[in-house]
Amino acid sequence: MRPPARRAARALSGAGLAAALLLPAAGPAQAAPPARPPAADGKGQELPGMPSALDPDADQAECTPASGEKAKKQDWSRQRLDLDRLHRHHTGAGVTVALIGTGVAPDAAGLDGRVTAQGAAGDDCVGNGTFLAGLIAGTGGGTPGLAGVAPGARIIALRGTDERGEAAAGPAAAAVRAATAAEADVIAVAVALPDRDGELTDAVADARGEGAVVVAAATPDPPRGGADEIPPRTYWPAGEPGVLSVADMLPDGTRPTGALPTTGIDLAAPGAGVVSGGPRGDGHYLGAGAAVAAAYAAGAAAVVRATHPDDSADAVAHRLTATAYPADIPQLDPYAAVTTVLGEPGANTRAERAAGPVTVRDTSAADRATDRATLFVVLGSAGVAAVLWAAFAIPRARARGWRPAEAGGTDGK
Repeated sequence: MRPPARRAARALSGAGLAAALLLPAAGPAQAAPPARPPAADGKGQELPGMPSALDPDADQAECTPASGEKAKKQDWSRQRLDLDRLHRHHTGAGVTVALIGTGVAPDAAGLDGRVTAQGAAGDDCVGNGTFLAGLIAGTGGGTPGLAGVAPGARIIALRGTDERGEAAAGPAAAAVRAATAAEADVIAVAVALPDRDGELTDAVADARGEGAVVVAAATPDPPRGGADEIPPRTYWPAGEPGVLSVADMLPDGTRPTGALPTTGIDLAAPGAGVVSGGPRGDGHYLGAGAAVAAAYAAGAAAVVRATHPDDSADAVAHRLTATAYPADIPQLDPYAAVTTVLGEPGANTRAERAAGPVTVRDTSAADRATDRATLFVVLGSAGVAAVLWAAFAIPRARARGWRPAEAGGTDGK
């Protein structure tokens, strides 16, 4: 159990990170500025924020500018997911991930030669799609510590939004069908819609029928006023049967303050203070939200498909959830998903052992026992010292006839 001071420091760190990152991200996906103000990632790194969309009310869309800042350290999210160790095992080579979002710049740093963009998806004005692609399959460019989950995988870029990043069911459904036709192994859907659409439902069902693992953001970005007045609801296509619904979490494992409430979440993954690149230049940005978490889960699905090529899509999804770290919402653990040997269906896996919310073990009784044992040791030591002193002093006192020793004298005088 960690010392109370360390636990308190961790909680304060998580709260500070949430405050630093979520305030810039509070604007709605349809009204985010071209670039958020600098925000800290919890390690003192200040980078421009990556928006999920551009302002739809602006007369002319201004694309997210290139970042002039570079991260100097590996961020917390990659450490939490243990990506350095995962990459020593596999990088997702041979697997194709279709990313449905704002598009991906094919020549972005760390993605060269592994991105195929269909239609207008090669022009990522917003930058969010390229940011997510870096989390899925980026090599980190000149910063290997910032590689994605599956740096050996290939990306198919597809638009599920308009040029400014506003999502709609029509483009999303068309993109899912294009991903299916391209035989993508994993389909990552970065958009989350408030209403279910029959065409999108059918497209997702067909994709799953063809063997694709479909991963989707559990919610969109919260509106500018926050999520306090919004009741829990299901977002789509995350709510479709068989789709892995992924929510964002803070370093302490909780969902961000103000995150949109929803149900049916399958996994949580890092979704605040996450570092990646953009479509222009080789600088870095900070990103947040459920789409960021879904990108991490999609990368994990790619590595699982690479290491377990005979597994069905349902088996891959089961492996990701069964090996997740047990919590209120199971937390993604890519290394465990790749390396764990699962037993027969119904085996006692990590997630299945967590019947309820995970709590820190109460050690107060043990602490009291330790205190008592310490007291006994101290008293016992004092007793032993007293016995030794008596064994030394009593014979000498008897030799003096029990007279006190004279100052400066000796016992024989």
